Amino acid sequence: MMTSEENDLLCRVEGQAPMGQLMRRHWTPVCLVEEVPEPDGKPVRARLFGEDLVVFRDTEGRVGVMDEYCPHRRASLVFGRNENCGLRCLYHGWKMDVHGNVLEMVSEPAASGMAQKVKHKAYPTHEWGGFVWAYMGPADTQPEFRPPAWAPHAEVRVTIAKAIVPCNWAQILEGAIDSAHSSSLHSSDMVPARVDSAKATDSMWLRPSTDKAPRMQVERTPYGFRYAAIRRPIKDAAKTDYVRSTVFVAPAAALIPPNNLYNVANINVPMDDTNTAFYFMAWGHPDQTPDTDTWRKFLGQQLGVDLDETYRPLRNRDNMFWQDRAAMKAGNFTGITGFPNQDIAMWVTMGAIADRTHDRLGASDLAIVEFRKQMLEAVRAFQAGAPAIGTGDAAIPPSVCSFQAIVPKTTDWRSFDAKPVWDGAEPALEPSYSTSATDS
Repeated sequence: MMTSEENDLLCRVEGQAPMGQLMRRHWTPVCLVEEVPEPDGKPVRARLFGEDLVVFRDTEGRVGVMDEYCPHRRASLVFGRNENCGLRCLYHGWKMDVHGNVLEMVSEPAASGMAQKVKHKAYPTHEWGGFVWAYMGPADTQPEFRPPAWAPHAEVRVTIAKAIVPCNWAQILEGAIDSAHSSSLHSSDMVPARVDSAKATDSMWLRPSTDKAPRMQVERTPYGFRYAAIRRPIKDAAKTDYVRSTVFVAPAAALIPPNNLYNVANINVPMDDTNTAFYFMAWGHPDQTPDTDTWRKFLGQQLGVDLDETYRPLRNRDNMFWQDRAAMKAGNFTGITGFPNQDIAMWVTMGAIADRTHDRLGASDLAIVEFRKQMLEAVRAFQAGAPAIGTGDAAIPPSVCSFQAIVPKTTDWRSFDAKPVWDGAEPALEPSYSTSATDS
């Protein structure tokens, strides 16, 4: 059981909150590339760690991530003119480039030299894996951008569903690393079947087990931890186990066990203490990984259908997440379409910040316990001057991935030779760290 003070230390990210400062030492997704698709296009609003930002692509195609509010009188730059390699405030015509340099101050005498004395807050950016990334920590601690484990190479297809969820990042992350809940909450979408491993169809995921009470084992690592949910398989249960191994990549990502066609991952970006940008990714071979429209339709995460134009779910607590009780009577377990929507219903109903002082955890919550323990230790060490967890030499190695497999009972999952799902007709991709970030 956690104390209120520990819960706040784990969850809160705004201002000088230690967890938010730890997270700022990592490159962080700000928005999707699709949100700023064209030069001189519409600027978009973003919010990270309680900080309001504006994102825009300039005339030369560079992406800028800046403080939303003009340095002059704090009017919003989201309404600004994106033109001639800069974003111009509508109020008095001040114009800033992607580096935060003030290019023009049309309201000031040219001889004043004031433009050279003002610098707007702007962050280094990088585009990779369908995301616009920014580094929002101190300049002297900025690491080189490294492709994440779920987008290791430019040839990999990364397909992303995005939803803005009105609750704290930590309860979403705990959902992503909680293997036990899928056997209940998602039982109508992740269906037990007599198959030799997890399979993906157009409408559901099949899994080779009916076991709803997995045995959990954890292996802590410098970048987070790996854990295994071990279940009885439907076939040959006397000699084999069905193992689903998830990887927690600190501070807020998870590599989720794949199916037979593609890999799955999740990253949760705190907008503030009580709102989170939830991203759910399929990744792998371009011929086997679903395209964006197919992925979002499968998940029930389509813009204009399930989400508004700002990626906020139309399903909410007031409309009971569109729960269909007739479908439940007919056999659907939740009556909520799309398994991310089933998750969102659970996360949101926990409250804006879940009160962990009232939790009663069991054996199936081993990964949850480890997450809380490890991240509290990590943030306290960070407060004492240690590097942020998962940075530098402690970053996740390229060889680490999640997996699912039916294995002999004599096999130790920790040493299982796991590889990402890829087309067997071609060599598996080797991760490439040859890219470099640009201060744009």
